Amino acid sequence: MAGAGGGGGGGASPSCAAVAGWTVSAVLLQVVGLSMFLYGFFPVKPTLPGFSGAESYRMPSCGLAGGGEQPALPPDQLRSLYRELSEVPPVYDRLVLMVIDGLPAEFVLGRGGKPPSKEMVESMPYTQSLLTGCKAVGYHAKAAPPTVTMPRLKAMVSGAIGGFLDVAFNFNTQAFLDDNLLDQLHMIGYKLVMLGDETWIKLFPKLFWRQDGVSSFYVKDTVEVDFNVSRHLEAEFAAKDWNVLILHYLGLDHVGHIGGRQSILMPQKLKEMDDVIKRVHNAVSGLEDNLDRTLLVVVSDHGMTEGGNHGGSSCEETDSLALFIGHSVQSSYCSPYDQNEALQVDIAPTLSLLFGTPIPKNNIGVVLPELFNSLTDGQKLRTLELNSLQFLRLLQAQLPAFCFEDCINAKYGLGVGKFPESVEKKLCHLLSKAFDFHHPSHLHQTSNFKTIEAGYNMTAVDAYYEFLRYASEWLSHRATNKPFYLLISAISLMIVSCLSLMGIVSRLLKRKSLSQFEQHSEWNSDYHWHLDEVFIIMGIFLYVSSLGSSSFVEEEQYTWHYLTSTLYLIFLMKTTRSMLRESNSAVAQTKGKIFHGNDCSCFTSCKFIPSMQDGYKLWTIIIILVSGRILRAWHQGGVNWVHFPDISKSLAQADSSVVKALQIISVLAVVLLGLSGHFGLGNTNNLASIDVAGAFIGISSYSTVLSGILMFIITYGSPLLLYLGMVVYLSVISSDDISTPHQLKWSCILDKMITLPCLLPLVINSIALTSYTIVLLLMRNHLFVWSVFISNANRYLYVCAATVCTYTGVFIIAMTAVYTCTVFSFRMRNYKDKSV
Repeated sequence: MAGAGGGGGGGASPSCAAVAGWTVSAVLLQVVGLSMFLYGFFPVKPTLPGFSGAESYRMPSCGLAGGGEQPALPPDQLRSLYRELSEVPPVYDRLVLMVIDGLPAEFVLGRGGKPPSKEMVESMPYTQSLLTGCKAVGYHAKAAPPTVTMPRLKAMVSGAIGGFLDVAFNFNTQAFLDDNLLDQLHMIGYKLVMLGDETWIKLFPKLFWRQDGVSSFYVKDTVEVDFNVSRHLEAEFAAKDWNVLILHYLGLDHVGHIGGRQSILMPQKLKEMDDVIKRVHNAVSGLEDNLDRTLLVVVSDHGMTEGGNHGGSSCEETDSLALFIGHSVQSSYCSPYDQNEALQVDIAPTLSLLFGTPIPKNNIGVVLPELFNSLTDGQKLRTLELNSLQFLRLLQAQLPAFCFEDCINAKYGLGVGKFPESVEKKLCHLLSKAFDFHHPSHLHQTSNFKTIEAGYNMTAVDAYYEFLRYASEWLSHRATNKPFYLLISAISLMIVSCLSLMGIVSRLLKRKSLSQFEQHSEWNSDYHWHLDEVFIIMGIFLYVSSLGSSSFVEEEQYTWHYLTSTLYLIFLMKTTRSMLRESNSAVAQTKGKIFHGNDCSCFTSCKFIPSMQDGYKLWTIIIILVSGRILRAWHQGGVNWVHFPDISKSLAQADSSVVKALQIISVLAVVLLGLSGHFGLGNTNNLASIDVAGAFIGISSYSTVLSGILMFIITYGSPLLLYLGMVVYLSVISSDDISTPHQLKWSCILDKMITLPCLLPLVINSIALTSYTIVLLLMRNHLFVWSVFISNANRYLYVCAATVCTYTGVFIIAMTAVYTCTVFSFRMRNYKDKSV
């Protein structure tokens, strides 16, 4: 009966309670370290509070970056004050902002100086006629990741780049409190009307004069969601009570989610959007006859991948459209398919100055010069000066030692020979040079000024844009500064946790094989590693090493396909060798009978017949390998091979009879999913691959919690299935021990049911989490950590989600095992009582 109690072996063996205690402590350390790292690594965007006012038109004083208070004036007087201080007359009176969700700029403007494809041109004939007729100017407006709707709308109206974690807030939008174009227009008395995506209503509650929002989460709807917007057009253009009309169409984005860029619904939807542009443009042209100068701006919040998804940083996802249609953009010369490039944040300062409002405080965008052709040269320079003054306030908030007055006193400008090294000095140099060109009276009188001036082949416009672009780039990367010591402390905790888990597993692996230490739990330092165990260890280190390469991260599915298929090939080799050894043994025994016995008939009739168990193993491994190959072709994920045809898309595009006939394939594929099944189901390390649509199936109304749980289950269904399968497996392997209660050894059963099944997933996940955290720490100051290496940030979010999945699966395994052991322990007591 001693064996039923627990130890049964040497004193060096840790008890189950000790193992559980150390494991829980290590997991808690990992959670604390991960939380600290997430807090320190993913930046919270620093912003200036309040709204820009009259002070934004004057040179800021040192130490007063925030400016003064907003003057408490009626809207009409405030509008007149801004017009007087800005010295730039408003170019337009009305604004129609038409947002076509998910429209890639390539569909309208082409790419690389080449026009769009013939199919795209034929789908949007009116828009193309505006471009070729020089009545519109278009830009490839690069959107910053994450390329989801809410942060992109914020960027367009505020000129500021949101934090990377805005991708999570996209599903639960809160009111936008930072300085922005819409609030500025509202302050000067403009009345705003919004029709379309209800994200606008959530961002700007109580701001719109009229509104009719539609939900963006019913992605299967491609018709009604746009009809509910267009049905108001005639009434709104007949009304005279609005100054800003926002139209947000979601149908094209929904078409992309359903069938990708090449969907058969795409040309039809583009034609529908072209008809809307034609209706709106004809309507605003009629308004201009009544002296209401109206600007039509057609924009998209982001692009889409070939599969129709978005959220990442690929050129297809960040390629958003900015198309301006109005009298100020008309010119005698135009090249509609020139590669006009801009940033999405450039829209905010451009519209602010076109409509006579201050530029939002946290803007990092640069005004687009082509929109100010109707202004004089002096007024154009003034727009650049106002943009620079707004940048100057933002720079003084970010760099307390930076003061433009000191720059002037230090005589930076045209007379600087050697280019300054520090950021502050370089900014002083560039801005001083721009002001010197713009205001020659500010130049320091020197005997050789004419020589100095002649040495610069540059105009004031060029000088302003040099400063603005450099300052914009520096401010956009300012948010990547991270508290180094906090990150080091977090990684230290995670390393301690990882080493602790590895140490526990190492001690457990030093025991003899389970069949041996069931008899006597002793430690064995001469443990011999098998080929499959060595490969698993090497595979872990190979995987960890691959995390340092963004290319390997983007194509991680192939790493898992390789590791999984190779491991099962090793299993196949071991099974085949085992069968061959049994065959040789049987042949040897047969020869013995031939030469030493009398039964000679055995020579011709005796042959090796493999056991049913070996045959089952062999065919199971072969089926898994074949299924793995099917999974590899099921979804061509990643970046480099996304254009290859895959099975899932072929099935989706086939006729219904084929789909019905082949549904069994999908079921079998899901059943045979392994660790590589996560990628086999179409998931990648790009946020664009998340199945947002599936998270809202079966939900009658929007719920952040329910949709979040569904999205997690859809994304990590394969790993969760494995953990649930582990529970079934444990119930099978423990049944033999529990069926013989007189030989029951709880220490062995707990090792089988809890210790190793829980520890090994924790160790593998801990190694991946800690290693990737170190990779991100080393890349924290990389110039392109949020662009070229955005895949690493995406991947880290997936690693964190995988950690939650691992904890969930381990918790299920542990609770199931504890429940099972508790039930059988209770039954054991009844068995003992009956036996007594």
